[in-house]
Order: sequence, then structure tokens, then C-alpha cells
Amino acid sequence: MYSMPLYRPPSEARSLIIQVTEGCSHNRCRFCYMYKCKQFRMKSDRELKEHIEWLKPHYSHAERIFLADGNVLCLKTEKILEMLDYIKKEFPNAKRISSYSGPLDILRKSEEELKSVREAGIELLYMGVESGSDRVLSLMDKGVNQSQMIEAGQKAIRAGFKLSCMIISGLGGKEMMHEHALESAKVISAINPHYFSLLRLVVEEESELAEDIRKGSFQMLSPMEVLEENILMLENMELEDCIFRANHVSNHVNQAGTLNRDKDVLVTRLKVLRDSGNFIPMEYDTL
Repeated sequence: MYSMPLYRPPSEARSLIIQVTEGCSHNRCRFCYMYKCKQFRMKSDRELKEHIEWLKPHYSHAERIFLADGNVLCLKTEKILEMLDYIKKEFPNAKRISSYSGPLDILRKSEEELKSVREAGIELLYMGVESGSDRVLSLMDKGVNQSQMIEAGQKAIRAGFKLSCMIISGLGGKEMMHEHALESAKVISAINPHYFSLLRLVVEEESELAEDIRKGSFQMLSPMEVLEENILMLENMELEDCIFRANHVSNHVNQAGTLNRDKDVLVTRLKVLRDSGNFIPMEYDTL
């Protein structure tokens, strides 16, 4: 009783996934093909009840719940509160509820609304920043600019959410490599999220960005250029007690630590790999 494809963050691998919506309310990002095959919609009350009744026999003692698909916060606040009340009653052992959230969804809600959603049970939000560069954000049709991205992140934290932010290595291509690195470092530093993840750009053949690559208007970074971009980005970040991960299946180099505490160690490791003369990037076959 899931509408496929189904996605969740790597850190939610052991969580119960409750599919509250189908698809993504924004669904215009040119690099993304995750939900392009779906028309965004919210499950009806009857569908959600049937979905949960199907899940309960197998996950009645679930302690972590992830609300899918994309951008659950785009729903009306009253509807979110009703849904959370119902889910908590059905899964009383749940200790953490999380979901994806686009920056536009956060900006469209008042701080009072966001606080009510936080108090009702959603503890952790995953926000795809993707890039801090206005040019890259515009090119990829993210729907917000740099200042709005910062505002959204800071607003979520003020409302009491734990916030996990993602940046995509290589999203500026060769032309905007340095700008993407420096401006992304600027945005993540300004937000100062609880968690920060660095992924690498992987282009699906059906995505709009794939067409740019075929035309030659967008050039992908080489593994060594990704390494250089990561070094530049990390060197220019100023964070406080932020858990950092670059251990997604897409990453060429697995990294983990706490920023800024471990920044020098992380950057030094990347530089050693860069200068070794025998850097062999990790590859993958499929997501």
C-alpha cells in the first residue's frame, strides 16, 4: 500500500515510513527526478487510515517514524495537527517523527504555526538546500534564493525543530564550481543546522539537467574536481556542534565528524587523497 517510488533519507533506514502524501508539491527542480512520475496529492483520511491499519501489525512498536513523500509541511497546519494526533495514538511508542520539508513550505507558515507543528510531534526536518548560490538555485529552479533559504532554515530552528540540511556537490558544474562551494558554505554557516549532509550530483537520464549535459551547456565535475570543491566548501564553513556526514552511496569519499570541531581533520584527509597521486573515487551501481 505504498505509492512507488518511495524515498527516505539514509538516516531513516530503520524508521517506519508512513506515506501521508504522494509526490512533491514543488517538483520543479531540474536535477531531480524522484517524484516526476507522480502527481502531488495528499492521501484522504480514509486512505491514511487504511495505510496505517496495513502497517500496524508489522510496526506496532515503531519508535521512529518518517512521513513521506516530499514536503509534508505544505499541507494546511490544521490538517498536519490532526494527522499527527492520529498517528501518535496509533503508534504510542514513537519517540521521533520526521519529514522532508522544502524551504517554501517553511516560509509560507507563520512561526506560531511551525511551533504548533513541532509541539504536535514532528521533531526533525530534512531541508534540501542543494546550493547557496543564487545562480545555481535559479538554474535548478529551486524556487527560492539564497536569502530565502537562510531565512527558512533559521525560521525552522527558531520554531524548535532539529534541522538537517543537504548540499549537492557538483551542482554548479564546472562553470560555477567555486561559486557553488563558497556560497553553499556561506548559507550552511548562516543557518548552522544540527545536521549537515554532503551528497554528490547524480543525474538521472530523464531529468531536465541531463538534457543540458547532452547539449553541452552543463559540464559535470570530475571526481578530482568534486574533491577540490568539497575541500573549498568545508574550509569556509563556520559551524557550531553540527553533525556532518558525507557517507551517502553517491559520495566518492566517505566522511563523518562534527563541525567545526573536526574540520581540520576532515579537510586534511581530503587534501592527502588529492595529493596522493593515486586517488581512486568510490563508485556505485545504483541508488
